[in-house]
Amino acid sequence: MHGPPPKPPLKAKDYKSDVKPIWCAGCGHFAVLSAITKALAHLSLPPEQVALVSGIGCSSRLPAYTHVYGFHGIHGRALPIATGLKAARDDLTVLVTGGDGDGFSIGGNHFMHACRRNLDLTYIVMDNEVYGMTKGQASPTTAPDWEQNSLTPHGTGLPSFNPAAIALASGAGFIARGFSGDPGGLTQLLIEGILYPGFSFIHVLSPCITYHPEQKEWKQSVHALTENTTADPVIAAQRVQENDRMATGLLFKAPSAQRQGSTQAAASTQQISEQFLVPS
Repeated sequence: MHGPPPKPPLKAKDYKSDVKPIWCAGCGHFAVLSAITKALAHLSLPPEQVALVSGIGCSSRLPAYTHVYGFHGIHGRALPIATGLKAARDDLTVLVTGGDGDGFSIGGNHFMHACRRNLDLTYIVMDNEVYGMTKGQASPTTAPDWEQNSLTPHGTGLPSFNPAAIALASGAGFIARGFSGDPGGLTQLLIEGILYPGFSFIHVLSPCITYHPEQKEWKQSVHALTENTTADPVIAAQRVQENDRMATGLLFKAPSAQRQGSTQAAASTQQISEQFLVPS
């Protein structure tokens, strides 16, 4: 007897919904959406085995534009929602998306502790150094001398948040930086991040040319990381602090042997989920 015909290979379009993105023309998030769907297709992950969780902001609209399980949460709370989901459904591939305001301001505390727990999540932050959905206010990653917003006409005067440094100090096992203007390179980083058995943080430089038009010049400033990926957090910390935050590539990748504590944390979280989420 002949079995059923093999299913055709999945393509990027199989992970896109019929909802059309409403981002501004030229927004970097279009390329990030494309890179995510291409990464999922490359890994041949069935859409029903993938979940995409987001918070609030332009980038957090992503679940609506994909054909996977989606959860559009509240501001800054995407990571705790995703943590609960992963603890209850470890069989799912869980991706988390957000922006620099959602992830590093109101969600900053959750970001640090998600890195520390090191559960198997892939966190994709689209950073345009501005609150785009609420019309261009300064965000945690905005340069201190940025004077283009009426709320901060003399700049914020505050040092900008360094996401990679915070992720490293908080215990993330996989830290990378990509650029929406390099969709091929970003797709590869996403594939590696999804495959990594722990918390993967992928910081994406994604220009907002509507409220931060200077970012059109990012394509001249972004450059590939010249050093090889390191598993040494001391070396990674030095690189992260010394570079111009425009270097793209895999900044740090801890071997599985360094993840014993996070494995224990995952087991503890699983026990909690079984106690409170599973009916007796």
